Amino acid sequence: MPGLVLASTSRYRRELLARLGLPFDIERPEVDETARPGETPRALAIRLARAKAQAVAARLQGDGWALGSDQVADVGGQALGKPGNRSKAIAQLRAMSGGVVRFHTALCLAHPDGRRFAAIDLTKVRFRTLTPAEIARYVDAEQPFDCAGSFKSEGLGISLFDAIDNRDPTALVGLPLIATARLLRQAGFRLP
Repeated sequence: MPGLVLASTSRYRRELLARLGLPFDIERPEVDETARPGETPRALAIRLARAKAQAVAARLQGDGWALGSDQVADVGGQALGKPGNRSKAIAQLRAMSGGVVRFHTALCLAHPDGRRFAAIDLTKVRFRTLTPAEIARYVDAEQPFDCAGSFKSEGLGISLFDAIDNRDPTALVGLPLIATARLLRQAGFRLP
């Protein structure tokens, strides 16, 4: 089988990819994640996944593939990034309280010879109406400062929602494994 490199230092993506049972390495893609003027959240996720995969694929030797992924939270057409601190996490959760947030999770599998396979997953999260005290308790408990949207759905963050609408339960965590497995099979990786 060809080699595989995860173009991400995200521990969430690393843990998810490990579930597929394939050996892989990890490399930081060194990509500027700044949105371009007028760029939609979906377009941003696609561009960044592609840029990450291609940046790492360009450094690979032989028959290796680089897997890049990016997730962008979309609130009314505006992208929400990782909050980075408590006050920004609280502000993000207040903005999402009682609303529906769309999470675009893009994938790109790139080879040094220019071959690429790509996919995008859409997850809609309906937040329940949250009180300021509930938001503060949640943020203090999980400190989701490195998560787009300021929550961890695989942890206590699930208590913030009324519903999740998606095709792949792993997408909201950051790496849709159903689409990832499909792309890997297209590239020649052996999976069940």
